[in-house]
Amino acid sequence: MRLCVFDFDSTLMDGETIDFFAEELGIGPRVAAITERAMSGELDFFESLQERVGLLKGLEYKKVEEISHSLPYMPGAIETIAELKKMGMTVVCFSGGFRTATSYAKDILGYDADFSNSLHHKDGRLTGLVGGDMMFNWSKGDMLVRLQDILGVSEEETMVVGDGANDLSMFAHAGTRVAFCAREVLKKEANIIIENKDMSELLGRLR
Repeated sequence: MRLCVFDFDSTLMDGETIDFFAEELGIGPRVAAITERAMSGELDFFESLQERVGLLKGLEYKKVEEISHSLPYMPGAIETIAELKKMGMTVVCFSGGFRTATSYAKDILGYDADFSNSLHHKDGRLTGLVGGDMMFNWSKGDMLVRLQDILGVSEEETMVVGDGANDLSMFAHAGTRVAFCAREVLKKEANIIIENKDMSELLGRLR
């Protein structure tokens, strides 16, 4: 394999970034319920993302950065990415979450590039608007195909790792499909299933 693409929230990071933001505003359960339905494939991802970000309107941007820079990374993530790179893989992160988290984590976790979304802010506070690379159910698959074309990598040489319904589109274009502590909708399409919150288990499954 030459290319590995990881999801971020609940895959490389233990939790959902947007849920941590919501907790700061005292609306954690409300936003988490929408997140869970979206990740289970019950809601359109674009619509659910817009709705959840809209609920964050008014949150201080400095608090967004503070939370994004103190997220709990998944056990084994750093070691696993380092080992995959030693094996010659390009390692990339695709996230329906936010660049404040994925770009900051890039050098800590060791992946080569991140593609995610940006929270619009004005006068130091979130406006409730969002835009970026990973806004739709099909975004990850679309970006994966473009990356494969650029790098000259085939589906058989590609591994993807995720946990939710918005990872389905990239599962469609990868030979190795890893469902990590995932929803049932994703497990059905996986050929490797990991149930424990320890990313290093992936290495054992590749040997």
